Amino acid sequence: MNTEELTERISPKAPKAWLLTEIIGDVVGVIILIILFYLDAYFGWADWIGWILIGIAILSAVSIIYSSIEPKYLYKSWRYRVDEEFFQCKYGVWREKWITVPMSKIQSVSTEQGPILRKYQLRTIKVETMGSSHAIPALDEEVALRLREEIAEYAKLKEVEV
Repeated sequence: MNTEELTERISPKAPKAWLLTEIIGDVVGVIILIILFYLDAYFGWADWIGWILIGIAILSAVSIIYSSIEPKYLYKSWRYRVDEEFFQCKYGVWREKWITVPMSKIQSVSTEQGPILRKYQLRTIKVETMGSSHAIPALDEEVALRLREEIAEYAKLKEVEV
């Protein structure tokens, strides 16, 4: 298996959605850190607590810088392919991960969409087997729904009425 085989890509809107998610998490973290610094000053906690908070602030700054860069590179690393025999995907910035699942092993396929993905009209496809679960994040809605139906057809899954 080589990269040329996996030609399908996730949506170009994925980095924006991931960046927004990271920004929200970073803002919440910074607010909590500010509150802790205020409480440290107000209550006069031990000096070592102040030093720990400074260390956490430095680590948070590095994390914020990394989280603003990561989505672009993560988007570039994502590839997938679905055919009659296999569900395949490859991703990873630091550690590349290849996944190949035979269609005969797939037990269910679903789509997920949170508020940020909904804002960008994206969905995540989730494929489950007996022992694991794999996902293709941030696909355009039409592509995700079509792909879900394709995988269900290839895996010979029946719809269950709830």
